[in-house]
Amino acid sequence: MLPQGLLKEYWYALSMLMRGLDMTVVFTAGVVSAFFKFSGLSLPSNYLFALVVATLLTPVVFNFFAIYSSMRAKSFIRYMLVLFQAVGMLAFLLAGLAFFTKSGESYSRLWFVNWMGWTLLLLVLYRCTLLLGLHIMRRHGWNERRVVIFGAGELGTKFASAVQQAMWTGFRVTAFFDDNASQKAPFINGVPVMQTPSDLREFFSKQIADEIWLALPLRAEARVKTIMYELRHITINVRFVLDIFGLNLMNHSVDEVAGFPVLNISSSPMIGANRLIKALEDRLIALMILLVISPVLLVIAAAVKLTSRGPVFFKQKRLGWDGRVINIYKFRTMYLHEEDDGKVTQATAQDVRITPLGRWLRRTSLDELPQFINVLQGRMSIVGPRPHALAHNEQYKNSISTYMQRHRVKPGITGWAQINGWRGETDTLAKMQKRVEYDLYYINNWSLGFDLKIILLTLFKGFISRNAY
Repeated sequence: MLPQGLLKEYWYALSMLMRGLDMTVVFTAGVVSAFFKFSGLSLPSNYLFALVVATLLTPVVFNFFAIYSSMRAKSFIRYMLVLFQAVGMLAFLLAGLAFFTKSGESYSRLWFVNWMGWTLLLLVLYRCTLLLGLHIMRRHGWNERRVVIFGAGELGTKFASAVQQAMWTGFRVTAFFDDNASQKAPFINGVPVMQTPSDLREFFSKQIADEIWLALPLRAEARVKTIMYELRHITINVRFVLDIFGLNLMNHSVDEVAGFPVLNISSSPMIGANRLIKALEDRLIALMILLVISPVLLVIAAAVKLTSRGPVFFKQKRLGWDGRVINIYKFRTMYLHEEDDGKVTQATAQDVRITPLGRWLRRTSLDELPQFINVLQGRMSIVGPRPHALAHNEQYKNSISTYMQRHRVKPGITGWAQINGWRGETDTLAKMQKRVEYDLYYINNWSLGFDLKIILLTLFKGFISRNAY
């Protein structure tokens, strides 16, 4: 019988093995495609070079889509969708590389399409086999570690519930220990609640648990020290669950500073490699889109100029990344008018200030197209929370406690809130709260794959909305 917690103990080695398998699959798929193209295994040197480049890119691209972490926490369909996105990005990068190096004509398009098709097929097949194997292992208890949680309060209950829903971790909560067990329910989520044993050393020496988790409030420092002292002779893993559920967290993580463990409570996801990836994504996509839509921009600019008096572009100051003031561009959609200093009146459904052309531009979101210039300037992103007028920031920051956390990333042309219908006029506080909720979800769950998903969804339902006017 395999040891309990086998995959947890050797997860790093298995993760490296999966990277190697993915690289092998990509290379093999290219060879298979070339075999049908050239009727043999003798590859031209430029094709071999493409295979090597793609093979080396594979673990890098897949890593940004979180392919190698917590794979069993996702549903099968969601996991396969992420895999499709990762392969799509790999194909996009390879095609982009061929375009910018002017080497695209040296390769067969049919071979490239077949290559990516074989890659996707083989990846799906071997991952389905892997997921089936993991399911069988879990059913036989081969990837399981028994856990006892100290503390049956709110913290312990929430944590146990989260662990029970994430079976991929290999942990199984077997009991709660609580000093006041008689005042608690006898079972929590099917797990028995027991009085804390008087002699912890003797109790745990019987090997009834593989790990002990202390889910006690921060004020229980003395009790934590007592438990740790009583367990000093026991070689069981002990973990302390931080009591952070009452805090407004933003990309929280545990770091180390000068040898001390530090909990990052609120931070931006755009640091290190993430910042570079986001910048490359924004610049490349914005440049390609501007090249494609340049004729449309010229037509709209001429139409705006000919149908009403005033400039083609409308510039407005908004808050950008970390609260810095930036100018954003839109096609002008209103007649020229004056407003009191510091006052910004949101557009309404029957707003007389909006020109006939402007109403159509707003309805189709075409007035936002000049913001791709903002993206090239580095002021905005393709995907991110929509920027609000400065006056609106002042209005809502004291009404919604997490409102200003939207500025942990660059504002975007499209966003998670917008494709879920939360766009247009925010005439009630509840509407703005909902928009902020979706914006913060995006920031907390940012990934390159998430950005591509939002861009794809924008093409289908992000341009036209009944709330846009």
